[in-house]
Amino acid sequence: MTALEQYKIQREELIKLDRSLRRDHQVTSLSAAEAEADQIIRKIRAAEATSIWSLDYPSIPHPFPGMEFLTGREIIVKTKLFEILSRMPKGALLHAHLDGMVNVSILLKLALKYPSIHVRAPKSLTTQNIDAVAPEFLPLPKNEYPKSALGLTETSYQPNSWVPIQVAREQFHPDLGGPQGFDRWVTRALTINPSEAYGTHNTSVKIWKKFGSTFLVGGNLTRYAPILEDYIKEFFHSSIEDGISYVEPRVNFMSKTVIMADGTRVHHRELMVIYDRVIREVKEEMKRRGREGEFIGARIIYSTVRFCDNKELEWYLQDCIALKKEFPHLIAGFDLVGHEDELYPLIYYAETLLRFPAMQKEAGVEIPFIFHAGETLGDGTVADMNLYDAILMGTKRIGHGFSLVKHPELLKICKERDIAVEVCPISNEILRLTSSMLTHPLPILLNHGIHVALCSDDPSVFGNMGLTFDYFQVLVASEQTGLIQLGEMAKDSIKYSTLEAHLREEALGLWQKQWHKFLEYVIAVGKEALPSN
Repeated sequence: MTALEQYKIQREELIKLDRSLRRDHQVTSLSAAEAEADQIIRKIRAAEATSIWSLDYPSIPHPFPGMEFLTGREIIVKTKLFEILSRMPKGALLHAHLDGMVNVSILLKLALKYPSIHVRAPKSLTTQNIDAVAPEFLPLPKNEYPKSALGLTETSYQPNSWVPIQVAREQFHPDLGGPQGFDRWVTRALTINPSEAYGTHNTSVKIWKKFGSTFLVGGNLTRYAPILEDYIKEFFHSSIEDGISYVEPRVNFMSKTVIMADGTRVHHRELMVIYDRVIREVKEEMKRRGREGEFIGARIIYSTVRFCDNKELEWYLQDCIALKKEFPHLIAGFDLVGHEDELYPLIYYAETLLRFPAMQKEAGVEIPFIFHAGETLGDGTVADMNLYDAILMGTKRIGHGFSLVKHPELLKICKERDIAVEVCPISNEILRLTSSMLTHPLPILLNHGIHVALCSDDPSVFGNMGLTFDYFQVLVASEQTGLIQLGEMAKDSIKYSTLEAHLREEALGLWQKQWHKFLEYVIAVGKEALPSN
């Protein structure tokens, strides 16, 4: 054996050793279909890197696979790879916020159905100020409907006076685009656009301010019971169509109320009632359509925001326990949400949170912590330290964990204690934690053998509806990641859900059947797209 031959053997052994902790390298029994489909996906990815991403696009100066999502989205949807991944069974969605789960165009259509929905603005809208003014919505009781209303764009409009949403839309001034201009105005307030993400709001603090404002605008719509019911149903159906069979969204109970059809406010328990009913309805509908295996169900991670004080947190913990006792099948866990760099850290709440296990024991319930932690660029900052507290308090999973890769001992603990990380690639990029998917720390987690579930976070705000966009960005940004790794993350999303063991096994079995069908589809596509195979 020559020195070069021996060197190449050593080189191959080192590469295998280096990659041995990855989930896809631990799969020892790939089926022939999996091996073939994986190679097809890799070939299509390589071909499109040249045939699509190297082309000139007038509005995109330097396109590349894994580029900033809001700019590259129009290219992504043209690719064969995206088309293929849209058919992939993706398992569970474990990190998402209920009030950011439905396309804003659908939310607006739902709002326009109800005469009770009114809108106002702090001033009359003009071409000069419209981009800086956001709408405020509210369902009003009939006895509070305005007797007459001027449109929001009338010069004589009284600031902050309520206007029926249909009237506001119909009377939107032609100079501002008429009814379509109204739609664009509302859409801008409910989403983040490329110029904001990559220009005017290009720091974490600035973009979070815009991000938070979208929920202030939409909150009174998504908490209006007639809309909420259709909203949840749309969330479930759009998830199913994207290959998601189970969801565990965070629900922010900070408002403590739901607005009923007559405009009255009731305890947010009503949200649980509606959520439970819609789950049953969608399951029954899927069963009638012969597709019951495509929707396992849904639960809720009870959440509140990190600007509450400890006295308020105590109330939320007690309320979470009460809802768990009444809806044991729905409450999956407890979390604190919000901008970690700006709001209270977990250590601020430690004394109260540490009492929660005893409170549960006394009530005879189990509610795991499923904490957001490490959604920051910091290293040793107060926000970064949330990772230590989340792990010490026994979090079942870590939400985001962006800065986790800076902590070798915490990576080790996550692996030893089997703590999965809910990674939200597109959210992290748009919220300015990374400039593109090529600089995202996800590969570091995978290379350390950490279990990962890919998640979308708030797709109505970011435009990454479902999970296909996130899977696409992860796949094209790594030469190492292939279809097998995507499949392992989909399986992990089920394995690390809060479903009981027997339901997880059932869900995994159903996913496996869908996976086999998907592999057949990929192979058929490969024979058509890559005739030389």
